[in-house]
Amino acid sequence: MKRLYGLAMVAMLATPAFAADTLSSLPPESWTVTNYYKQDIYDKGQNKVGKIDDVLIDKFGKITALMVGVGGFLGAGEKDVALPFSAVTSEKKNDKWWLTVDETKDSLKNAAGYKYDSSTTAWVLENK
Repeated sequence: MKRLYGLAMVAMLATPAFAADTLSSLPPESWTVTNYYKQDIYDKGQNKVGKIDDVLIDKFGKITALMVGVGGFLGAGEKDVALPFSAVTSEKKNDKWWLTVDETKDSLKNAAGYKYDSSTTAWVLENK
């Protein structure tokens, strides 16, 4: 039995490990998450409506939603709302990137709020 176990270990160690596929070039039109994460977000009038607190990604690697902190003062009284990733547009003006949304600060303050549950590492709807 020990010999069979030993042969199995040798076979396992002799089997080449499969390397992860790597890219020899980056996909075109790719952006880094830092273009969104912790960035301010504005309404169409360039008024700040919040800050992106998190970027949600599905199991296929597609960005699905942005968690935006709205309201409050210096973080106190702030709540997080979910915006579909498709609702946010970006444009460059005067060498600065602007993330904009067709929402106002008030409409976002009135939206459903979420809180982050560290035990499940997921955002959950706030019960109020």
